[in-house]
Amino acid sequence: MPASVASLTAAVLAGECGPTPAGLSVTSAFWLHHTTRLPGADVTYKNYYVLLRVAEVFGACSFEVGELEPSYCEQTSGLSLDSLIADAPLPVRIAALDAYLASVEPHYAAPGAEEVVLPAGTPDVRARARDAAVAGLLDVRDGTKVALIGVVNPLVDAITARGGTCLPCDFNLRQTASGLPVSRDMTEVIDAADAVVATGMTLSNGSFDVLVDRCREQEKPLAVYAQTGSAVVRSFLGSGVTALSAEPFPFSQFSSRPTSLYRYRKDGPPTP
Repeated sequence: MPASVASLTAAVLAGECGPTPAGLSVTSAFWLHHTTRLPGADVTYKNYYVLLRVAEVFGACSFEVGELEPSYCEQTSGLSLDSLIADAPLPVRIAALDAYLASVEPHYAAPGAEEVVLPAGTPDVRARARDAAVAGLLDVRDGTKVALIGVVNPLVDAITARGGTCLPCDFNLRQTASGLPVSRDMTEVIDAADAVVATGMTLSNGSFDVLVDRCREQEKPLAVYAQTGSAVVRSFLGSGVTALSAEPFPFSQFSSRPTSLYRYRKDGPPTP
């Protein structure tokens, strides 16, 4: 099992995780920007993604404004994955690594995946269904302190609805929609928590290794909800990551019809 993103990257480039990435190329590259404001909310989410298509799968990575220009995609289609995994801007490296690992084992075919079909409906209906599925990955009881790394307000509500105390952390928000103060110090909320829920965007801002190492050291359960690098995070199940909600592209916010996410637990899917 990998100890870090760097060690996973090295293993992929060495051909230790499946076919050599030099034999796989990008057929389409996308730079996406969209905003979302749910009904009744006063927060507008601003999201940026780079997406790389390889055969039937997409690798995805969210990034902060200004990190990657749309023009990058002009020269990316046709490139081999090894060149992008080894030497590209960080969001592109993560998307390429994600595309490689998803092509080796798509989520829909992974033996440890539990498919959750999100219902058709409005953005808030689908967001709440998605975030309830994420919250269900942790054993949240009355009084459980849950660090939330990357604030999504419906997920805050899903944690508190289960009796948990949410300890939110985010670089871009100062308080949640329900009025909870938001910390900017990830280690502070992890140290104070009984369990941790984090976004896959920790891969794109370079904090994923710190997050996983700290949860390993403190033996705290870590659930990750990932549109960014969902197949990358899957590689860490049982090696710091306890559970994963993997949402491959096309993401739920881009459709009003049923779409699927895939839940994983380090010990496999629950017994029916």
